[in-house]
Amino acid sequence: MTRPVTGAGDLGRRVADRRVQLHLSREELAERAGTSPGYVRYLEEYPADPGAGALLRVAAALDTTAAALHGGGTERPPGRGRAAPHPDLLEMGPEECRERLATHGVGRVSVSTARGPAVIPVNYSVVDDAVVFRTAPDATPAAAAGTEVAFEVDHIDEALSEGWSVLVVGRAQRVTDPAAVRRLTDTAYSAPWPGGSRDLWLRIEPGSVTGRRIRAG
Repeated sequence: MTRPVTGAGDLGRRVADRRVQLHLSREELAERAGTSPGYVRYLEEYPADPGAGALLRVAAALDTTAAALHGGGTERPPGRGRAAPHPDLLEMGPEECRERLATHGVGRVSVSTARGPAVIPVNYSVVDDAVVFRTAPDATPAAAAGTEVAFEVDHIDEALSEGWSVLVVGRAQRVTDPAAVRRLTDTAYSAPWPGGSRDLWLRIEPGSVTGRRIRAG
């Protein structure tokens, strides 16, 4: 799947990210939206300002809204829409949980601090079936080292009122072996979003992996 180039605007990045989430090629998105692959490429790679009609067709093809592609609601938590009629709450098996946990993303780790319990978002990866993330030695997530923690990832689909969550429970340990640290650094999908020097790697070896999914009936 092709991602936007450096010159893309916010709209283009959201179009491309949503397309990749749906596992669509540019050609498939163009066919859904009744436009050309070249126009989809233009939307994704340049600071485009499409007309209302074209944007509505692209949004519908991506199962989202024009407002969402423009970034509406990005400063608010997801899940403000109404529940779907006749929803099903389903337990996910270990294989489906691991598939949705995938290889990287943003998750939340629970830690105990001197000021009480805290839940902190971190950029994570999955390496050898373990959850790994890096932080600074004096940052709050570092308090997870040597303790049993809960790590959670989720996804909310506002348009369909569906979603899922995966919970990993296990012991967090510092990664100190130089070769292991180099391997994690070399294979990391991206640097932590907060920036700065965050060279302490933590590894959560799953003791249990469970998940639930809400599906519109």
